[in-house]
Amino acid sequence: MNSFGRIFRVHIFGESHGDCVGVLLDGVPAGIKIDQKELRAVLEKRKAGLPGTTKRMEKDIPNIRTGLFKDKTTGAPILISFDNKSKNSRPYEELKDTPRPGHADFSSWIKYFGFNDYRGAGHASGRITLGLVCAGWIAKKIVKGIRIESQFFAGGDIKKAIKEKDSVGGIVECRISKMPAGFGEPFFDSIESLLSHALFSIPGVKGVEFGAGFEGALMTGSQYNDAILDLSGKTRTNNAGGVNGGISNGNDILFRIALRPAASIGIEQETIDLKTGKMKKIKIKGDHDACYGLRVPVIVNAVCSIVLADLMLSRKALCVQAH
Repeated sequence: MNSFGRIFRVHIFGESHGDCVGVLLDGVPAGIKIDQKELRAVLEKRKAGLPGTTKRMEKDIPNIRTGLFKDKTTGAPILISFDNKSKNSRPYEELKDTPRPGHADFSSWIKYFGFNDYRGAGHASGRITLGLVCAGWIAKKIVKGIRIESQFFAGGDIKKAIKEKDSVGGIVECRISKMPAGFGEPFFDSIESLLSHALFSIPGVKGVEFGAGFEGALMTGSQYNDAILDLSGKTRTNNAGGVNGGISNGNDILFRIALRPAASIGIEQETIDLKTGKMKKIKIKGDHDACYGLRVPVIVNAVCSIVLADLMLSRKALCVQAH
């Protein structure tokens, strides 16, 4: 549903044009120092502002309502909310009966029997990732020493897309370095499964590959296998992307995600009228990203931190039980 994790629990809430969005965190260890200026600096990386991003400019000031005392976590659930102030819902009222192609409008209308909040995609909006960035920032303090770096590569000419009122997608590559071996389970909770589960919570993600990924399908075993060089598990190549048998092997975890082009474009498109069942042409108004991927690396870093924090806390719990 809207929750993720076993011990480090992340629950997201809110709608794009509702009163607020945010996140509720449970299982956060007590005593973690929370510097709100540092948090705001991380949130700035997700905000719009670069050419090709939406003109909707929210202040994104975090309101930490619970779980914090004297700037340190108490061990109680942490509720963080953000007010939605910069919103223009009029274009969505005009389109409420004509679902936007590529969006969750139609699927949400079906799933929620027409009771879904259609403004700005409602709960399916990329704005909800604000809570994920907060959760990831706190999670990173649990997995100290592990380094997570992501970089975006556009799949087309962003300036051209802006000029033509179109959009482009792209690839985000992420490297998790100084990753300990032994994290993950062989089957359903493989570290690849958990990371993919979290990564697909980012709107627009349509594919994930680890290491050599799909290119590995074209290799022979002798080409693909990573020669082990020493007892630390270090390998000569990293075609496996730092994971063997669903478990981290001590090398860098390397993966890439494919991002589709943003669905809201200014070009006329065809859709169906929910009232008449007939085809209709629409033009989408409002503030939208021509290249949403520019804002995604910080979100990718966040969801990785969430997964790793949950794995680390789960591993500690198992070690305590074992002794």
